[in-house]
Amino acid sequence: MSDHLGTTSANTGASAARSGAAVGAGREPILELKRVDTHYGPIQVLREVDMVIYPGEMVCLLGGNASGKSTTLKTILGIVRVSRGELHFLGQRADTTSTAERIARGMAVVPENRRIFPKMTVRENLDMGAYLRDDKAEIEADMDYVFELFPRLGERLGQLGGTMSGGEQQMLAMGRALMSRPRLILMDEPSMGLAPLFVERIFEIIKQVNERGISVFVVEQNANVALSIADRGYVLQTGEVVLSGPARELLANEAMKRAYLGEM
Repeated sequence: MSDHLGTTSANTGASAARSGAAVGAGREPILELKRVDTHYGPIQVLREVDMVIYPGEMVCLLGGNASGKSTTLKTILGIVRVSRGELHFLGQRADTTSTAERIARGMAVVPENRRIFPKMTVRENLDMGAYLRDDKAEIEADMDYVFELFPRLGERLGQLGGTMSGGEQQMLAMGRALMSRPRLILMDEPSMGLAPLFVERIFEIIKQVNERGISVFVVEQNANVALSIADRGYVLQTGEVVLSGPARELLANEAMKRAYLGEM
């Protein structure tokens, strides 16, 4: 099965940005990448990447291995620096700010492989998500919301995070991100290593979180599942956006079906 997407069927570069602009006409983007390049030393990884996310949207980023998905996420967070172009968050230039500043302004991340604190309890992990906050009553309200989404966490407040199953750790990582009361949640491969039933449940919860008004950016290899709940999607190939558009159109795209949806 080929993983190549011909650019004749793709929205690339500035046209990808226009596709997003049409969706968000009259609204200020919550996140925007403008012709972003990144490098690891002399090696260029992202090439003129244009992406936009509007408030309340769920957008997915798809692509195969070594396509640049993780680098895009790290660039948004500030772990990888922009070598050319601009990144804006909440209407302000962000590519010159630190990761800590971006988190303080409203980004939250659910990392690949969860990366919870294994020697801390469930409660302590959730408290870490709220470490920048001092609104105690609101923190407790958000904790109750997390337990509403993930009843199992409420039942295991004293359990060490490292003793939980992979699916439970994913719930804990999502709960920790929600405790920061984010404007934008970045999710890196939320289905990785999970049983199919857990994958279905996790994506149901991601949808519920998005319906609460939180913008969500999902980096995912499971294209079918991601596109089934997303508003729009982008497809990366060797560091370039080769396809973008509404999720339902990507699901129907013939090149997309051949390359990423398991259809011949």
